[in-house]
Amino acid sequence: MASIYHLVILFSLLLLSHFSCVASTRKLTALAEQHPLVLKYHNGQLLNGNVTVNLVWTPPPSVSSWWQTTEAYKGGPRSVVAGNQVLDENYSLGKSLKTPQVISLASKAGIKNNAVNVVLTSSDVVVDGFCMSRCGTHGAGRSKESKFAYAWVGNSESQCPGQCAWPFHQPIYGPQTPPLVAPNGDVGVDGMVINLATVLAGTVTNPFNNGYYQGPSDAPLEAVSACPGKFGKGAYPGYPGEVLVDKTTGASYNANGVNGRKYLLPAMWDPKTSTCKTLV
Repeated sequence: MASIYHLVILFSLLLLSHFSCVASTRKLTALAEQHPLVLKYHNGQLLNGNVTVNLVWTPPPSVSSWWQTTEAYKGGPRSVVAGNQVLDENYSLGKSLKTPQVISLASKAGIKNNAVNVVLTSSDVVVDGFCMSRCGTHGAGRSKESKFAYAWVGNSESQCPGQCAWPFHQPIYGPQTPPLVAPNGDVGVDGMVINLATVLAGTVTNPFNNGYYQGPSDAPLEAVSACPGKFGKGAYPGYPGEVLVDKTTGASYNANGVNGRKYLLPAMWDPKTSTCKTLV
């Protein structure tokens, strides 16, 4: 229940990536020619207006200031507020889920326009593709009346923390640098925070696969997934960058939340500069 509690706090505030770690070095990265990163707008619908985020300002850098980057995308300011919350304690569809079942679970929260139904699965639930090709995802479901946006993120603590909870766990390949200390003391949940931020930003800026993205539509690089593994200044493959460190706990973070909570949030592509923007 502690893991669920932490996520409910984060999602409710919005104060509240795919892991990417390529075996490379700073030297090789420096030698590579750097091209401007551009996410093309594909003339489709974005979630904007009253997706509503009630911002609770905390000492900078804050989660709310991270989310403000989405204001630069077509449609202007977008805010998020927590809606219905459903706890599926009895695993109504079992502990091994495929995408249609994830969408079915998402629909239990109700179908509303300009909403995102988020499914968070616990560490004992296996989802098709989890740990092999994804740590979370988003897409569109359909009801009799309309289509709706959904997102899913799994808890990788016991299944693949080296892939889906990096940099709070030793990576499964690449440079074996020491993992960072998770800011909320839960590697699985703090990893979910990163992945939830990734898919949520992707959902509002590319909800129906015709918004902002780079590359093929069936494997798009979106607002955050286009900036893999970057959390602070100087990041490169295998190194998350310079982040803040709590003097008491030694935990690494780059965003403050309410009630003293701290989080590590991924870089997001900024349309104003065509670069990956980090909070620190």
